[in-house]
Order: sequence, then C-alpha cells, then structure tokens
Amino acid sequence: MTLQTDPQSPSGRASMNHDAPNAAIAARALRRTFKGGIEAVRDIDLTVSAGEVFGFLGPNGAGKTTTVRMLCTLLPPTAGSATVAGLDVVKDAAAVRRRIGVALQEIGLDPVQTGRELLELQCGLYGITGERARERAEALLELVGLTEAATRRTKTYSGGMKRRLDLASALVHSPDVLFLDEPTTGLDPASRLTIWDEVRRINDGGSTVFLTTQYLEEADKLCDRLAIIDNGQIVAEGTPEQLKAEMGHDVVSLSVNGDHATATETALAGLAGLERVMVEPGGIALYVEDGAASIAEIVRRLEREQIPTGPISVARPTLDDVFLKATGRRLEGQESAQQSAEAST
Repeated sequence: MTLQTDPQSPSGRASMNHDAPNAAIAARALRRTFKGGIEAVRDIDLTVSAGEVFGFLGPNGAGKTTTVRMLCTLLPPTAGSATVAGLDVVKDAAAVRRRIGVALQEIGLDPVQTGRELLELQCGLYGITGERARERAEALLELVGLTEAATRRTKTYSGGMKRRLDLASALVHSPDVLFLDEPTTGLDPASRLTIWDEVRRINDGGSTVFLTTQYLEEADKLCDRLAIIDNGQIVAEGTPEQLKAEMGHDVVSLSVNGDHATATETALAGLAGLERVMVEPGGIALYVEDGAASIAEIVRRLEREQIPTGPISVARPTLDDVFLKATGRRLEGQESAQQSAEAST
C-alpha cells in the first residue's frame, strides 16, 4: 500500500532536540487498545525532528506497525495525541495524508501495469498529469534504479524491485515525511543493501524518514536516532552510538551448557566490575567494566568449580546488547531472519 513523501536530511549523525519546534512527528501519551482490552501501544511519547532518519526497532508484535498506522491516519488512537508535519492526525487527517508518503509491508502493485504506468497513475491521484506526470515518473524511476525495467509489467519484478517501485510510488507528490514499515523484510542481502541506498538518497533529497525494522544492522547503519519498542512501550531511545555508549561495559560471552548456567552465575558472583549477568540459549553474557582484564579471573573461577565451558569472547556493546539490556532478551528471530535471507540468494 502507498500514500506519499519527499523532504531534507542532515548529513551527519547528531542527537536531535526532543523539543524542537520543527518536529516532523510528535506523539504524546499515544495509545491503542483493541477489542478484548489488548494494549498494542501504551502511552508512548516520541519526537522526530525534520530531516532525520528515525528508527523504530522491535520484534514482531511489539507495536511498531500499530504506531505507524496511527501516525499515518489509518488507525485512530484510543488515547493521546500525535501530529505529523505539524498537523493533528485525527482532526486534520486528510491534510496529513497529503503531506506524507507511506510504504507498508503489504506491497499493493497492479501486476499487469508497467512500472512507468503505475507511477504515472499515482501522479494522477495527486493532480500531476500530462507531461509533468511523465517527467516525474521518469525522475523517480531513475532515483530507484528502475529505468531499464520501466516498460516491464510489475509481475515480472523481483521482490527488491517491487520494494523500490513502492518507494517511488510513495514519493510522487514530494511529501514531507516518509513512513517505511519494515521495507527490507524477506529480502536477500543484496536487495536489502539496495533499499538502504535508496533510503539514504531519499533522505539526502530532503525527506524525514520514519523507519520501522526488526534488523539491528539496518537500524545501526541507517538511523540518526532510534527508539526500541517492546510490549507496546518505548524502553530505550537515542542515537545508535549513544545507546551503545550508555552500556558503559564490555560484553563477555561464555559458551556454557544450560545445565551449568546456575552454577556459572554463582561462581562469577562478585566478579570485579560485573554489572549484569544474562542467561541465554547456549551461554551467558556478562557485562563488565573491563572485559579483557576479567577473562583470567573468570577462567580461574570456572576451573575451580569444575564448570566446563566452550569459547569465551569479549566485545564492545552492540545494538543487540542494548536491546537485551532494555528488554531482558535478544531480538527474536534476528539470526534466523538473516540466515533465511542469505539462503534466498
């Protein structure tokens, strides 16, 4: 499905002022409750400054898509308020739709139309006709790298090409804010990188981008700032570098048999600089001030208790570690999603 957008972005990554008067998106105590009392989104506050790429990171069912649908006027909030491009999403819904572009997970392309025909038709919906429509369609086809496929029916397009055409369709009327709901889900790695390039180009052209994703690398590479949503609530927010820096510790990963997890925790209790221990499938993650310096003591304690271990590694925190600390678990399906994408190449 597509609505639309086309604005400007900062060239460098910097923390945005939450109270910026030029906010492209602002939500306060936004909530959505479905039948049966199911709270999909619970009183979230967020501000997206004009020109930034803002990431909304979380697992399936966290509330990402519900939030996007409310911000795009496709779903009314149960409570709270939100503005997009300075317009209230409830009171000024029609005006909001004229100022935004939307590419949702469900791609709604007519399979018998060519890429050029689809874009020219979309232009017509916004009053862009004749030569102006043809010029706009050609410019967008070039932007997303589909000029050579312009005369082919969309049913012959690959998944990545359809995603790019959907992006182009969302940009025909040069909107102020572009919403992308998991634009690379199910794509192979090469197509995913191509979509990343398109998002950067769109942002460089002036668009504010609100990107939902469940891919950690995508959020890290593309977003000026991001929020992690879990169970309908925002649990962390900042630039990728800020969030990782706030961890303040190294991550020591131990490969430990599940039967020895409790004994391992006990053996390592009181370890110098230890902030937190997380037990996860296949091992234990230790958050310590100086990972390298702690290895020798960790090994001594485990040998003393005769606890068998596999490989031990030390790393600086990643967004995966940020997510783990904020939610108490790893981002579900992260590895399997990447593996399935690679298998499709």
